[in-house]
Amino acid sequence: MSASAGRLAGVWLLGAALALGCRVEEGAADHPPAPGWTLEDLAGVPVSLADLRGRPVVVDFWATWCAPCEFQIPVLNELHERYRDRVEVIGIAVDAGGREAVAPYAAEQGIAYRVVIGDEELAQRYGALGFPTLYVIRADGAIESSHVGLAEPEELEAAVEAALRAGRGAPAD
Repeated sequence: MSASAGRLAGVWLLGAALALGCRVEEGAADHPPAPGWTLEDLAGVPVSLADLRGRPVVVDFWATWCAPCEFQIPVLNELHERYRDRVEVIGIAVDAGGREAVAPYAAEQGIAYRVVIGDEELAQRYGALGFPTLYVIRADGAIESSHVGLAEPEELEAAVEAALRAGRGAPAD
């Protein structure tokens, strides 16, 4: 296979993964720490990943211009409602327009979980290949799993349950 054909195949596979959605889970012994951040929510209140330690966090990188991201919202609303006492769900919007672009969209879509304003640089620090990309972070701050594209409700729930099991008996920092 030529180098250009190999690149084309790689681009096609990445496109297929983003279109269909896929789950990438680290091995049991390889759960890297999630990059830290402090971002403002839609009310201008600072939210820090470090302050959420002690319980799992679902982080969703998304944008208002991302059509598939819209389909992830009801899944995350349901997850937020079901696990609200045990898991934090955070939507990190990467829109260049910031709060002015995101707040009306979040209200229109009925987003029930907390939304903070981030940027694509933070998404890249996490290794996000496109949007939406979700990360399930354990109570100790380690990444349990990542999900590129749309995450099915059952798949996301299984990842959250794994993060909850991993946190049992683990001290929060």
